[in-house]
Amino acid sequence: MQAKREYRDRDGTQVAVLDALVDRSEEGMTVFELRSGVETDIDDLEAALADLKEAGLITVENDDDQMRIYPDERVVPSPDREEENDSPSFFEQLREKLGL
Repeated sequence: MQAKREYRDRDGTQVAVLDALVDRSEEGMTVFELRSGVETDIDDLEAALADLKEAGLITVENDDDQMRIYPDERVVPSPDREEENDSPSFFEQLREKLGL
């Protein structure tokens, strides 16, 4: 599952982080899980996490011994909304091909 369309105009690493978190929105992810799922270096991942936290798009919880990261509710698409479950729109595909 992907993050809602209105949050897909961010930096590529930030979008990849949001997508990974949306896929595991119930259980959250550790930094190590994110790093393996996003396939980026730790510096880019840390910068993306800092920007997303500042924007209020992720929450961080320190329960027990592990820190877990969760997407904000507004980023997670509703499963009953067909529009959000479709493949990327023509403009999203074009924007991705042009690197915008």
